[in-house]
Amino acid sequence: MSKSTDERGRIYLPKDVRERFGNQYRIVELPSHVALFPVDEDPIAGLRAAVGDAFVETEAADLKTDAREAISREVREEAEARSQAGEE
Repeated sequence: MSKSTDERGRIYLPKDVRERFGNQYRIVELPSHVALFPVDEDPIAGLRAAVGDAFVETEAADLKTDAREAISREVREEAEARSQAGEE
């Protein structure tokens, strides 16, 4: 499918595309092109649909806590690695 922008830079998606994917999209700029990704009205429900039963028994708050802990752990490990590299 090929679409052009109007004089204000808008792109109009056909009705069948909007009905299939929804009305909200994330615009991702890549080095060679731009991509549109549909955004679920309920991102947690979208995640569950994408991964099946993997998180059936897990609450959204628990997922957020686990993600924050993993990020904190990675930041600490990277800081320690940089610190050790600077000491050598």
